[in-house]
Amino acid sequence: MLPRHVGPWTLDDVLSLPEDGSQRVELVDGMLLVSPLGSYRHQQLVFDIAASLRAACPDHFEATIELNVLLSSGRLVIPDFTVVKPREAGVMFPVSDVVLVGEVLSPSTRLNDEGLKRALYAKAGIPYYLMVDPAGAVVEATLLERQGTEYVEIARSRNGQLELTKPFPVTIRF
Repeated sequence: MLPRHVGPWTLDDVLSLPEDGSQRVELVDGMLLVSPLGSYRHQQLVFDIAASLRAACPDHFEATIELNVLLSSGRLVIPDFTVVKPREAGVMFPVSDVVLVGEVLSPSTRLNDEGLKRALYAKAGIPYYLMVDPAGAVVEATLLERQGTEYVEIARSRNGQLELTKPFPVTIRF
């Protein structure tokens, strides 16, 4: 449960919240995006995708899950999984060190992941966005690459498998 708050939220406000393992709290332009943690299947997919990315990462990249990414002074997001350039650990990762963000869509996050977050990630300059949709009989995944200020699809999964050549070669099986 979030404390009562008057007015727009700030980065300091969000960082001072007590840790709560039951929900994800993100900040966009003074407003909070609060969502419950994903289902067991959602968490399995996040872990498996991050493990595949981590195993294939070249030495100059690292893959992780649920990392605080600072897009700008009033925008803090927590993608399901992230590929970053390694740096000193801290509470937040600057967007300049982020190579890829990924979201596993769920009923509570689908609209934000496909719309708001896609636009925020592109505007912030993140080169790649991987969206994974477990809603159908077979998991579908789409890799988007930033071109200009928008994302364009460059790879789509087939038969439960996603073959990527960018940002590095990797096969992800669902």
